[in-house]
Amino acid sequence: MTSTIPLHPDAKYKRIMLKLSGEMLGGDQGYGIEGDALERIASEVARVHRLGVQVSIVIGGGNIFRGALASKLGMDRPSADYMGMLATIINGLALQGILENKFNLQTRVMTAITMTELAEPYIRRRAVKHIESGHIVIFAGGTGNPLFTTDTAASLRAREIGADIIMKATKVDGIYDSDPKKNPKAKKYDQLTYFDVLNKKLDVMDATAITMCMEAQMPIIVFKMGEPGCVEQVVLGNNTGTIVKS
Repeated sequence: MTSTIPLHPDAKYKRIMLKLSGEMLGGDQGYGIEGDALERIASEVARVHRLGVQVSIVIGGGNIFRGALASKLGMDRPSADYMGMLATIINGLALQGILENKFNLQTRVMTAITMTELAEPYIRRRAVKHIESGHIVIFAGGTGNPLFTTDTAASLRAREIGADIIMKATKVDGIYDSDPKKNPKAKKYDQLTYFDVLNKKLDVMDATAITMCMEAQMPIIVFKMGEPGCVEQVVLGNNTGTIVKS
């Protein structure tokens, strides 16, 4: 069992939910699993864990299979979404492997779809016990239901385990009023309310995920997964991303 580490005095959060897109595991190409990209992500998780922060993770599967896209090709949406859930489990197992074998951390992959040969079934009380014991818990398989995104899964699990914040890692340094890659004059927001995100139709999380966070007053910070220590800096309150709260 992983021994618990005292919380760093400068840490702003004790228990976090880190939301990762599947594309991040694909590196620059954005698809498949690229070894260096996987190691960089695992390194960020390890740095935060050393601060004594309790870490949980929800990871997408878009680097392998995207259900919404497949449904447009003629596949029925529920079947396509289930295939996407399986992709998140592949990513979760890959992240677990490098966290344990290279960084010597104890992890648990818990899935919303039962497959006991590969991972534990998701049971809320068991998940909380793992987190309190210092294990890094990776939630895979989305919510276990089609038609829901992994953003919604992150909001749901964050509320269930009592996380202090959802930290959504992206390829840009916050939320903008338009795509900064296409519009050099795009305006960055330092802080937004949940209603701002919904009313402005900002591409942060889907409406279901935002509403769930709003009901629980669960803050969300959107930041760039880039330089080494970026996740650690968010936890220490030094990141210049965008925070969404009431």
